[in-house]
Amino acid sequence: MTRLATAFAKPHAAFVAFITAGDGDTAANLDALARGGADVIELGMPFTDPMADGPAIQNANLRSLGAGTTTADVLRIASDFRERHADIPLVLMGYANPMIRRGADWFADQCASAGIDGVICVDIPPEEDEALGPALRARGIAPIRLATPTTDAARLPRVLEGSEGFVYYVSVAGITGKQQAAIDSIETNVARIKQSTDLPVAVGFGVRTPDQAAEIARVADGVVVGSAFVDLVGEFGKDAPKRLEELTSAMVGAIRSARERQDT
Repeated sequence: MTRLATAFAKPHAAFVAFITAGDGDTAANLDALARGGADVIELGMPFTDPMADGPAIQNANLRSLGAGTTTADVLRIASDFRERHADIPLVLMGYANPMIRRGADWFADQCASAGIDGVICVDIPPEEDEALGPALRARGIAPIRLATPTTDAARLPRVLEGSEGFVYYVSVAGITGKQQAAIDSIETNVARIKQSTDLPVAVGFGVRTPDQAAEIARVADGVVVGSAFVDLVGEFGKDAPKRLEELTSAMVGAIRSARERQDT
């Protein structure tokens, strides 16, 4: 069983935590997420034009790029994390340009060497994924696709084709950090997606508090939180790890309690 499959096979919804590589002390921040109990960690690859991201993650990208972070740095950070944490799944999330600039095979090779479990490429639609997805799958790395509230019944099969690891359901039609969608809408769309796939469905965008995470944990297989963590890194700098660990622990506790209450 892969690390991702193991993470989603637990008796509670998986907690997926996101931070941006190169923003602050990334190694210390990643370790804090691990100590807090994150089931999966997403590591954002900084990019100049992060079109799907709101102000918090845009600013994190700018801070990271301003510090000189490169794709090679991101891969080194990932590799070092894997040496310290053998069992926690690590997913790269970013945009096509830095992933394919030196070729999809090169990038997939580097991901495999670094111990990456999955890759989310925001801006390559399934119809145009002729290189990156196959290269990742050939090396045992999951290409993780995004579904949205506007992904209709005609479109969904294309999104799911070739998807591995989990499906990332974007709960709002917009950028990261926006207000969370109504839970009834999330529940309906998650159920609709699950009718068409055996992959777990994780919900993100707009989730900022433990209460929100608990609400989603009752209807989805995973909960993704990014902007709330990125805000802490921006606000607290070198003191961020303590805050990250505290918030992670609170999120994990809320998610597990929610599923326990549901099962009783």
